[in-house]
Amino acid sequence: MSWLLLSGAVVSEVASTLALRVAAGGRRSWYALVIVGYAIAFALLSGSLQAGMPLGVAYGVWAAAGIVLTALLSRLLFREALTPVMMAGMGLIVAGVLLVELGGAG
Repeated sequence: MSWLLLSGAVVSEVASTLALRVAAGGRRSWYALVIVGYAIAFALLSGSLQAGMPLGVAYGVWAAAGIVLTALLSRLLFREALTPVMMAGMGLIVAGVLLVELGGAG
């Protein structure tokens, strides 16, 4: 259950961040979606922690998944840059989170 809640938190946070990009581009009514989406994301993250997920795991997965999904979707939706160096950086972030998680398991 904690992983389902965390997944929902990541999806909500990424959607809110993408909505923030739209709102910052002049569509001010989208700020309402940003606020509601972030509130939902934090509520789901809190639920994930209450369900027993360790904070280090939750925050690491939240951060890495959020960065990667936001960058990929920003490329698709807003035609923002996504260079090989950026992709390598995302790979390093994911690898770093995996190392932190594996190191904590031992």
